[in-house]
Amino acid sequence: MAEAGRVRTPRLRLMDSRSRGFDRALARLTAFDASLDATVEAAAAKIVDEVRRGGDAALLAYTRRFDRLPVRRASALEIDRTTLAAAWRGLGAIERRALQSAHSRIRDYHERQLAQSWSFRDEHGSRLGQLVRPIDRAGLYVPGGKAAYPSSLLMNAVPARVAGVRELVMAVPTPGGERNALVLAAAKLAGVDRVFTIGGAQAIAALAYGTQTVPAVDKITGPGNAWVAAAKRRVFGTVGIDMIAGPSEILVIADDSADPDWVAMDLFSQAEHDELAQSILLSPSARLIDSVRASIARLLPGMARREVIARSLAGRGALIRVRSLAEACAIADRIAPEHLELAVRDPQALVARIRHAGAIFCGHYTSETLGDYCAGSNHVLPTARTARFSSPLGVYDFQKRTSLIEVSRAGAQALGEVASVLARAEGLEAHARAAELRLRPVRTRSRT
Repeated sequence: MAEAGRVRTPRLRLMDSRSRGFDRALARLTAFDASLDATVEAAAAKIVDEVRRGGDAALLAYTRRFDRLPVRRASALEIDRTTLAAAWRGLGAIERRALQSAHSRIRDYHERQLAQSWSFRDEHGSRLGQLVRPIDRAGLYVPGGKAAYPSSLLMNAVPARVAGVRELVMAVPTPGGERNALVLAAAKLAGVDRVFTIGGAQAIAALAYGTQTVPAVDKITGPGNAWVAAAKRRVFGTVGIDMIAGPSEILVIADDSADPDWVAMDLFSQAEHDELAQSILLSPSARLIDSVRASIARLLPGMARREVIARSLAGRGALIRVRSLAEACAIADRIAPEHLELAVRDPQALVARIRHAGAIFCGHYTSETLGDYCAGSNHVLPTARTARFSSPLGVYDFQKRTSLIEVSRAGAQALGEVASVLARAEGLEAHARAAELRLRPVRTRSRT
């Protein structure tokens, strides 16, 4: 612990909404340029294009180069189902029960999102509706090696399975041949069909365009590093993607009923992801802010990732005193955080005031960590203010909708005139005449 004791308390920003220039300071604090580094973008584009053109040969070359795997045949990149089953059997009882519990809760939550086809008949007897169908094949990207996240695999695979996706193809890097048993076991539990030991931009390209060995998918979901994000942006349009995620974020709104140690640890929970993660506290209580600051100083030296946490808090963290909880909610809407905790006496009173957040965690016992692993809701959430217009990953991301139109003879008479007028107003004669032809009596062909 001597080494831990030398960790310096981060220079936390102390801000006050009453101060002059607060709005500008808040804008600077929460600004994040989600655009990709030009060097990374160019490198990812080159990798994607080479895998698109070169298929297995390019994929093998990049896997040998970046993951240090001495593979010569593309078939060696696939992990068979026997290996997945062995990983599941090899788990300890505690790990197996934890995965099963998380899987069950995630499935139960997402089954409630399943949309159904529908139709109705209008006054003319015409039928209008919508067909809801799953996509055929989804590609799931899962970080591997030491930075392995079986929870992310469940969060992506379970809603896809609930949606009815026919085939799930997983890409997981195994740098130096290091395979994570929990990730492979989670793949077995979630019913992933095929697993390939590929990562980075080359994995995204292989999933998007297909190679001689890796099948092309219809949509790619799952977290990754800057090269993965750049590649997903590059292939969007050829395939669908879930989102381009930025650094992790947590915003805690707390009153004087909150436990300062709990608040400090919840701020740590996102700060430990990386130096660019953002952890912010909003509170009308100066006493609580002082107590949370003291808790941070006391608890930080004992954290395994204390250096990352300290840099994150110093770089993008803040403890902000506000006039009221109502003002805290207004500020939260401006920030539109990925995770929003309401550590207050009456969290439900604040929920109605919040319009923009990836997920809202209500009450002192609802730590963000539970949402990450086993509450049941999805932990793939919009970041960098995109909660203003996007949503958590869900079953709906793996379903597509097709409009259904069946116009009766009476409907053609009623709608044809409307369509004709509008089409001619737009200068589209063929459109108009196609509608007008159906205004005439139906001609029957005579038999010859």
